[in-house]
Amino acid sequence: MGTATPQQLRLAAALDSNETLGSLLQRLRASQARLSAILPLLPPTLKPHVRAGALDDSAWLLLADHAAAAAKLRQLAPALQAALADAGWPEPPLRIKVSPPR
Repeated sequence: MGTATPQQLRLAAALDSNETLGSLLQRLRASQARLSAILPLLPPTLKPHVRAGALDDSAWLLLADHAAAAAKLRQLAPALQAALADAGWPEPPLRIKVSPPR
């Protein structure tokens, strides 16, 4: 990722200054960090079809572009969950959902 623009920096500062939005930004960053931790475990052809989803107390969503990608992620789920635990994120559990790109 490149250098942030002044507009992006102002937006980040505004999000950080608001408690609710700051919490949302923190969860978004945590979700992206989890995705970064598991990407090395994914086959190269699967990586472009996987996105980080919502993170809350009940689950972390991993979004797949189509059913075939979701099926492969479900096969890999035990290894992905173990990698997350090794990286310090044993909870919440991983959930996989089909969500076509917009």
